[in-house]
Amino acid sequence: MNISKKEYPKYADAHAPKSDILRDTLRAFLIGGLICAVAQAMTTLWRSLGMVKEDAGLLTSVILVFAAALLTSIGIFDDIAKVAGGGTLVPITGFANSVVSAAIDTKNEGFVLGLGAGIFTVAGPVLLYGTAAGTLYGIIYWITTLF
Repeated sequence: MNISKKEYPKYADAHAPKSDILRDTLRAFLIGGLICAVAQAMTTLWRSLGMVKEDAGLLTSVILVFAAALLTSIGIFDDIAKVAGGGTLVPITGFANSVVSAAIDTKNEGFVLGLGAGIFTVAGPVLLYGTAAGTLYGIIYWITTLF
């Protein structure tokens, strides 16, 4: 099939599945909100058991990352994402899913060049630019406090 660059968007729109934006937005909002509510409930539970705020938040984050990684590795996270859409992209669960998915996709290439390198296809840029942005913001903050 030979198609021009101008004709391709029309072709793609005609063959792309149509989505109900209102329904999809509502699902993403509700399921993303549910994930956040569960996280808040866990944090509140840890606090009621005597943990300090920082430790309670850390434990909740670790549990969410583990749960998302586990659900991704056994294929359940994708099923949830099909229903929830962007609601599963709540930052910590979405990040865990993307890292584990990359590792799963490359595991057949071996532990070092496959799994080890595959994990960092998503995490690497996030860590690099997150660290660089944090450093830059820290320098700006330091400079502004000098005056």
